Amino acid sequence: MQIDLSVQSVSKFFGDFTAVDDVSFEVPQGQFFSILGPSGCGKTTLLRMIAGFTEPSRGKIVIRGEDMAGVSPNRRPVNLIFQHLALFPMMTVAQNIAFGLQRRKGTRGDIKRKVSGMLERVGLPGFEDKAIDQLSGGQKQRVAIARCLVLEPVVLLLDEPLGALDLKLREQMKVELKKLQAQVGTTFVYITHDQSEALVMSDHVAVMNQGRFEQVDTPQNLYHQPQSPFVARFVGENNTWSGVVRRCEAETVDIETASGQHLRTRAMAPLTPGTAVELFLRPEAMIIQPAAEIPHLNRFEVTVKSLLFDGANSRLLANPLNDDTELLIALPQNRQFDYIRRDDRIEVAWDEQSGICFASPES
Repeated sequence: MQIDLSVQSVSKFFGDFTAVDDVSFEVPQGQFFSILGPSGCGKTTLLRMIAGFTEPSRGKIVIRGEDMAGVSPNRRPVNLIFQHLALFPMMTVAQNIAFGLQRRKGTRGDIKRKVSGMLERVGLPGFEDKAIDQLSGGQKQRVAIARCLVLEPVVLLLDEPLGALDLKLREQMKVELKKLQAQVGTTFVYITHDQSEALVMSDHVAVMNQGRFEQVDTPQNLYHQPQSPFVARFVGENNTWSGVVRRCEAETVDIETASGQHLRTRAMAPLTPGTAVELFLRPEAMIIQPAAEIPHLNRFEVTVKSLLFDGANSRLLANPLNDDTELLIALPQNRQFDYIRRDDRIEVAWDEQSGICFASPES
């Protein structure tokens, strides 16, 4: 398997501040790899080091087997797309895409052929003579990508390129970008703080926090098998309890929450009685009014505080009795719960294997 990008023990220091802290990962050829994290976690600094705009303080960046130490940005086999696309408004679509080829002194016929072929690949055939201000936001995104891909980079770097789009267009472009990347086969390294973008588009995602990678995994594993409290909290929505382990058995533990509620769940690592823990549970794991015969459930009553209607993503906001913990409960689409109203008391439950707990950071 060809490795297009290898980042080896890379760190970046700005005085006493560590922006990137000993990060290592590899991206195979043709993969869509995302780096997901909150603002200020170091992801853009890492991208700038890959692009060559910033030198690592320590470590090595290798692209297609070649060490990039001392290689200037314009000589690296990468291209970078920012949130603000920096298209030239005074040029046509074809002139924008041809700009880099002309700087490489390509022949007129070769440039025209490559521009036309690239417009076909990004779904904009016949757009050569269009002005930039005649394009929609999604079409501008495709032109910016075409302008980079026509130079045949080994890796295309994308720094939050959908951030300036409105919500509906952003949702459309997530699917478009994934389809486009699969079609052209170029390796994408994508930076975002939006978990939905990372999960929808990526083959693998690195979750970054305070300069380090917390977990590098498939979107499915990040969602269902988080390896740290930060990943569990940052990727997707979660209900959270704090508590203390009272009993341990194999890979499951009994937890007593701060309000005295007893819950049984799986643990990510061996725990001992008395350990302070955090428990995480997805809203869709909650069962409303479960059948009496279903085994291995944590059952309790809640008071409904609000119905959050959002079509297929509708949820209840509720509190356990005598507890101010806020719980999100997904409303499944295969059953009708139209009768539930605010202030109703209902029974809910969740399977002990659906939750996951970690030792609290301070324990």
